[in-house]
This record gives sequence, structure tokens and C-alpha cells, in this order.
Amino acid sequence: MADPVYETALGASTRDRITLLGQDLAEDVMGTVGFGELAFWLATQRRPSPGETRVFEAVLAALADHGFTPTAIVTRLTYLSAPDSVQGALAAGLLGGGSRFLGVTEDCGRFLHAVLSEVDTLPDDDGGWDALALETVEECRAQKRFLPGLGHHVHKDGDPRTPRLFAIADEEGLRGPHLELFAAIGRVHPRVLGKTLPLNGAGVCGAALADLGLPLELLRGFALLARTAGLIGQLAEELRHPVANDIFLSVDLNNRSVPPDPHA
Repeated sequence: MADPVYETALGASTRDRITLLGQDLAEDVMGTVGFGELAFWLATQRRPSPGETRVFEAVLAALADHGFTPTAIVTRLTYLSAPDSVQGALAAGLLGGGSRFLGVTEDCGRFLHAVLSEVDTLPDDDGGWDALALETVEECRAQKRFLPGLGHHVHKDGDPRTPRLFAIADEEGLRGPHLELFAAIGRVHPRVLGKTLPLNGAGVCGAALADLGLPLELLRGFALLARTAGLIGQLAEELRHPVANDIFLSVDLNNRSVPPDPHA
């Protein structure tokens, strides 16, 4: 009985050659294709245009690091506890990419796509987009559903990543329906919510990735790809200027014992 054959368009090796995406890895990819371009290519199995690469890499830059977030803190603390396991420290940080941090990228992309998939004809001007956005926000409010991509715990007056990513997408002619709807939500939501919330960076990244045609199921993966670089940076800084032990001791030396609360 013949051995099974497993086909792949990704990496494959012979004794003297490695191919990747139909290219000779050593001759055609290494030193020629940038990592962001390659990541896009691997996910879609089509080579991105220069404009698509620029938008995609802008998203990666936007999501790489955002200070002492829970993902950064847990990475540093895990490295403090197990300095022999860099992979464990990085994994600990990446496992924290969920609905509050990083996961918003996927949540927003999926949300916008779900709205657009129910529309027979897309709007062709701001008035039409605003009407669709208003209907969307009102429906979410009526159903008491969370609107992903709105609000930020630090950037109360506007996330600086958001207008920049819109501008880059505009410059490259890649402002598609997901970004249009997201922008419209930003314009109309105060009428429904009674307050103005910023469109956050994670949300606009999700809209941009969806407009690039990347798989919705993998949007969180791209956020994690970006944050991996940031967490490596966090570990590199921890080696030079350690703070993890101070974080640990600030909790360990400042806790107090209280009686059990079985009704909490």
C-alpha cells in the first residue's frame, strides 16, 4: 500500500531545497520578502500588493505594544518565575489576548462583517453609511449588546492610532466597507448612547484587516503575531531594567488577610 501524500502550498523540503508558497525559500524569499509581506502571503496564499503590505504592517505596528498591559505584565512575571522558559513567558502573555485586550481586533472585524453581510446594497455616501451605522447602534442598544471597538481606558479623547490607520488606508485606496461602517459608527453613536466614545486602535485594526480580505477566523491571530514582537521587547527590557520582582513584591508585601466570604 502506497504511503499517503499530504499536499501543501506552504513549506516543503527536499534534500537540497526548501520551497515556500511556490518560491525557492533561500533564493526568492530570504532577503527579498519582508516579514509582514510574508505573513500576509502565508495566510492568503497570494502575494499582497505594496499598498496592502503597508496597511497590514501598519496594523502590526499598531498592535505590537501598548505599555504595561496585562499581557506584558504576565509575560514579565512568568519570566521572573521561570527564566529558563522564554517560550512559557511569551505563551503566558499571548494567552491573555481575549475579549478585553487584543481580541477586540477579531471581535470588531467579525461584528462589522456580520452587519455588512445583511445589507443588499452598500451605501455610496456618508449619509447612507451614517443611516446604516445608526440602525446598527440602535439595534445593539435595544438588545443590550456590546459594540466592539468603542472606548478606551486611557485614550478617552481619541486613540491616536485610529486616524492614522484611516489615513494610510485612504492613501493606498484600501478604505473598504468595514472601515467605512466603523467610521460611521464613530460619527453617529453619541446620538444613541448619549456620550462620545473613541474608536479604539484594536477596533480599527480589525476593520482594516477585514477590508484586506484576511480570514475573519484568523484576525486575532494577526493581533497575536503583532503582540509577540512587543512581548519579546518586554522581555528584552526586563533583562536590562527588571521590574517584575517589584510588581510581585508590591502585591506580596501589601496584602492583608480577611475572613472568607462565602456569599461573594
